[in-house]
Amino acid sequence: MPRKPPNKVKLNELTLKRLKPKAKPYLIWDTLQHGLAVQVQPSGNAAWKCIYSRHGRPRWFHIGRTDAIGLAAARLLAAKVMVQVAEGKDPQADRKAERTSGTFGELADRYLDHAKKKNKSWKQADKLVQRYLLPRWSKLPPADIARSDVKTMMARIAAPILANQVLAAASSIFTWAIREELVKINPCVGVERNATTERERILSDAELKKFWLAFDDAGLVEGTALRMVLLTGQRPGEVVHMRTEHIDEDGWWTMPGKPVPALHWPGTKNEKTHRIWLPKAAQQIIADMETSGLLFVGSRGVAVTGLDKAMRAICKKLGVERATPHDLRRTHGSTVTGLGFGRDAMNRIQNHREGSIADVYDRFEYAEENKRIMESVAARFMSLIDGGGAVNVVAFSKPAK
Repeated sequence: MPRKPPNKVKLNELTLKRLKPKAKPYLIWDTLQHGLAVQVQPSGNAAWKCIYSRHGRPRWFHIGRTDAIGLAAARLLAAKVMVQVAEGKDPQADRKAERTSGTFGELADRYLDHAKKKNKSWKQADKLVQRYLLPRWSKLPPADIARSDVKTMMARIAAPILANQVLAAASSIFTWAIREELVKINPCVGVERNATTERERILSDAELKKFWLAFDDAGLVEGTALRMVLLTGQRPGEVVHMRTEHIDEDGWWTMPGKPVPALHWPGTKNEKTHRIWLPKAAQQIIADMETSGLLFVGSRGVAVTGLDKAMRAICKKLGVERATPHDLRRTHGSTVTGLGFGRDAMNRIQNHREGSIADVYDRFEYAEENKRIMESVAARFMSLIDGGGAVNVVAFSKPAK
């Protein structure tokens, strides 16, 4: 059946007065101004629309009611819309962005709801947004934030790597907002990142004892957590959430890949369940804590924070190059390979490997090898720390509830 041609007339005031409502909304197109039409509702209300095509799809730009905007003004406004379309713009999307994005602070809040579902590192990024972006941008319309504002923000942050991280956090918000048609432009695009050199900080043999002893000055909980990072080689964010419920009587620590909300366990970074042997030195630390549940409890009753700050203070006191909690993990991994166990073993121990069918068998097939590796690395550390002295070990057992 052939498609019915649209109603097209050279609109005039008499035509507008004679428009009658129908059972369904309908359009009358103006033959004088391309894209201009009158939409008549069953209620009798009529409004000007400028309709154009964008990526093969029709876009409707609402101009206003016919009883508020005259024919001449409607043609002029429609002509302006069509000029923007010819320039490659999308007037309807621009209008939607202006109306729905609100302030940058509101936009950041909306993005946070999205990030919590998609990004496991959302807390870290949100802290950067709260500290470095919102104080100056929170009340600004997102469309008013220009590339020069982003460059100014970067210049105010002395640490190059930190500035790059803030830039990435801001760019993520704008990139998401563009997909949601809340903004049209990402002002972070084209802003150069600060040049940085890749850090491969590994504690030297001489530093190991100094750091181990200095952990006592970091605070009981923070220092113990840092020692556990060094002895296990696991991610600091996973170590601080360590729980006795995940440690069996034999000394194996199993980290669920997925979050366990009831236990405030965040899940592993790659969402794969990871099972690691706790060397006897680590088991000794846990036994001495005589606690159950969350091992490293902060002042607010949740997992301790501030390990980075503690490491900075330690480095300043020792007068050595900056080191981070992750550098303790890196030191553990380097020791695995340094003892001749190989990079595959290091990746397996530190839960680096990409998913494969071998993952299913690793827990059992490599159990004894992983246990030997972990004890060898810990023994290496303790020999440097104790000067060859033996480590007295008390077998780990879960405290009675």
